[in-house]
Amino acid sequence: MDERLTLAALAVAVNTALRVPDADGGPVDLADVLRVPAAVEPWRPPVDLYPTPAAALLQRARARLERDGWCQGATVDQDGARCLYGALRAEAASTAELHDALAVLLDAIRRHFPDEETVPGFNDTHGVRAVFRVLDQAADLAHARNL
Repeated sequence: MDERLTLAALAVAVNTALRVPDADGGPVDLADVLRVPAAVEPWRPPVDLYPTPAAALLQRARARLERDGWCQGATVDQDGARCLYGALRAEAASTAELHDALAVLLDAIRRHFPDEETVPGFNDTHGVRAVFRVLDQAADLAHARNL
């Protein structure tokens, strides 16, 4: 019974507090009373965490997909979102670097999906979570191979 009375008294106090005018005679503005923390951005690793070129390229491609968006069925869609290959091609400094990154990415894909034949094929048949997971694993693999 004490718990219910305490809860009822608290409800009355809250309801009364909301109806009390401020010093100017107007109603209390909850924005003056409640402070909600600003939205916190999730932690993201710094770009070029890896010193090896192919690993750094894979990480830059992941950052581009996070920033510009990811798409299926096109290299770049009308909103600027890119597929895996499109992000790698946009970030690559050279054709050799692009080929190294694509080879490592395909190896990482085939570790989990042995039947996949190409990077674009994987991109078009799997979701964004799988794409980001495989990019992270490919960057680790490229770094381990010193590529």
